[in-house]
Amino acid sequence: MGDFNQSVILEAIRRSGEGLSRIELVEATGLSAQTVTNITRRLLDDGFIREAGRTINGPGKPRVTLRLISESRFSVGVHLDPAVMTFVLLDLSGTVVRRMGVRTPKMDPRQIVDAMATTIETLISAAGVDRSLIAGVGVAAPGPLDADKGTVIDPPKLLGWHRVPLRAVLAEATGFPVTLEKDTTAAAVGELWTRPGSSDDSFVFVYLGTGIGAALARDGDVVRGSTQNLGEVGHIVVDPDGPACLCGSRGCVEVMCTPQAIVEQAEHAGVFPDDREVNDVEAVEARLTRLCERAAAGDAPAARVLRASAGHLAVLTAVLTNMLDVDRVVLGGPFWSRLAPAYLNEIPGRLERLSATRAVRTLPVAGTVVGVDVGAVGAACVVLDSVLTPRTTDLLLED
Repeated sequence: MGDFNQSVILEAIRRSGEGLSRIELVEATGLSAQTVTNITRRLLDDGFIREAGRTINGPGKPRVTLRLISESRFSVGVHLDPAVMTFVLLDLSGTVVRRMGVRTPKMDPRQIVDAMATTIETLISAAGVDRSLIAGVGVAAPGPLDADKGTVIDPPKLLGWHRVPLRAVLAEATGFPVTLEKDTTAAAVGELWTRPGSSDDSFVFVYLGTGIGAALARDGDVVRGSTQNLGEVGHIVVDPDGPACLCGSRGCVEVMCTPQAIVEQAEHAGVFPDDREVNDVEAVEARLTRLCERAAAGDAPAARVLRASAGHLAVLTAVLTNMLDVDRVVLGGPFWSRLAPAYLNEIPGRLERLSATRAVRTLPVAGTVVGVDVGAVGAACVVLDSVLTPRTTDLLLED
């Protein structure tokens, strides 16, 4: 109970931005004045918060404002993508202190983990942060995952990753506790942390990376599912007349909405010559970037390809929002900034026409506030979230 109450107070101070007095903490948390006094004294002694001046608010003694000490703890976030690995260092407030990006080595998993560990050490050293202040490392990886074992299980875009115990191996290589999370789920955590909403906030996060995934936030928290693999949407059909998918269906998200699928559609439309190697991740990224640039410059064939891909993603989004009945849609991921102009022009109107609740309300559609590093930032936020966010489940006794 003491740890839970401490999390309640820390979270209240963090969310306030400008800090809170002890009296305001009593009002905000519902805890007794004595409990707030005892816990804030401990937090002051441990260096998590500081006294930041006095304010006069009506009669009585001036109130002492308590603020979070952002540099009291840090977390590292890693996004493992088949094309690029992104690393960020966050302070306790969730601010990015430093970032790095490196191409994902085309090697076996052990060598990739070694590259991760080396880059993490470089990141911390370059920021001049004491290792003892690092709360942990969060890794956002493509699913599916075995959450209990910390294992990555055959993600479709990471060849050779068959049940790789990433959590344990990276923890051994770095000496830090490691949290493993799906990239889509981590992105939603980052969205919640960076733009805190109300306690009943709910949204679908559609993740645009090398693969396409989704995440769900409900009541201001991320829903992970029974196996913590919620959001595997690759084989939802968005065009029954589309190309064949390896799963046996036609027109799945996997063959219609991913960057590789969009580039293939551009090649079939004659925007690019069909001379690219099938699994060339770097070539796909380069061509998608050029496709978006040409569409923005007024190239009609390129614009038609992006409008069609936006239509397919709108079908996926409608399936998710009609089923989950959320308040809003967030789009993000490594490829989002390039696709945003075309997609934001197309998807809201298409979603409105496909929405089962259009007679009741309009679903807002927006890009993530986190930016292209949403996977890495979200992974680091998962670590901070485990430290700061109070959950009533933490009060349950184990058998």
